[in-house]
Amino acid sequence: MYQTIELEKNNGVAKLTLNRPDRLNSFNVEMHEELQVALDDIATDGETRCLLITGAGRGFCAGQDLNDRAVSADQKAPDLGMSVEKYYNPLIRRITNLKMPVICALNGVAAGAGASLVMACDITIAARSSSFILSFAKVGLIPDSGSSWHFARAIGLPRAKAMAMLGNKVKAEQAEQWGLIYQVADDEAFLEEAQKMADYLATQPTEALANIKSLVHNAFDFSLNDQLEKERLAMQHLGRSHDYREGVAAFIEKREPNFKGS
Repeated sequence: MYQTIELEKNNGVAKLTLNRPDRLNSFNVEMHEELQVALDDIATDGETRCLLITGAGRGFCAGQDLNDRAVSADQKAPDLGMSVEKYYNPLIRRITNLKMPVICALNGVAAGAGASLVMACDITIAARSSSFILSFAKVGLIPDSGSSWHFARAIGLPRAKAMAMLGNKVKAEQAEQWGLIYQVADDEAFLEEAQKMADYLATQPTEALANIKSLVHNAFDFSLNDQLEKERLAMQHLGRSHDYREGVAAFIEKREPNFKGS
């Protein structure tokens, strides 16, 4: 069905693999369109409770495939804003708004919009050999796909500006120290660790996790009083859920809960 990605589902986990390894899984129009279809499927299948994203081959994602965007000085300038609005912005919005945890298993390089994709995920486990590069300035552009938003919040303004302006490589261990990612694992173990985490989260109270995701994403945009009110509303809603009742019952009965995700 898919030519540029792979999608596997098992026990509540959807594993989505970017699959253009000969181009370091860089984005072209076909990949964007297939990702839209796959994310629609994941969001509506009624079974998936965690999404795991990784890349095939030796790199996670090298950003935009410039061969798909080649332009010379004598050609009409492309409308990159249209491309961002049609493809990249919907992708980032879809992942950040997906009502389930999204885990990134980061292999190799995440450059340009590939780095943006990693930051749109909720938890990243990175191979020790992996790295980030905000490479936009090297082709006369700015970090898009939410990079200026996510990186500034994750590592602060000085480091975010330096990464964006210099386009230097930040290796996985440095990224972990700075707070860009959750965890570094050895190359032979990182995918297994990410899969274990996805398998675990797929058994947890999905609706509560979705509310956690939303509250944390928006925390910088509201006052404390506004955030307190949003927390109150979320607690009111979740207090009526099956998973809250099940969680309390399991705690009292000293057994493992059987969450249904609702």
